Amino acid sequence: METLVACLSGFLVATSIWLMLSGNLMRFLFGLLLLSNGVNLAILAAGRLTPGAPPLLGVKGELPADTMANALPQALLLTAIVIGFGLFAFALALTIQAYRTFGHLEVDRMRIAEPAEERE
Repeated sequence: METLVACLSGFLVATSIWLMLSGNLMRFLFGLLLLSNGVNLAILAAGRLTPGAPPLLGVKGELPADTMANALPQALLLTAIVIGFGLFAFALALTIQAYRTFGHLEVDRMRIAEPAEERE
């Protein structure tokens, strides 16, 4: 199972890099979203996918009889999902403003902020 999740994570990262290098701002945004999901899957796979009991203590503080699941990767994933969503919302707002300003989403044509090249 961990091998399948690791392969899926690699596929998502590879697809996200391809999208981010395409030159379109909307594809870049989707690539950023896929990269976030791929890294989240990698963190999940690194935390070992074990069918253990929830990491909760008993009534008197005793440990469960079965193996407990590791709660650290789950906490890291929850934090990464929230941060990734905030980053995606901010990048989407910037993309909408860029489309309103330029009328297109081609990165190569967005050169208003750069100084004009001098020709001799």
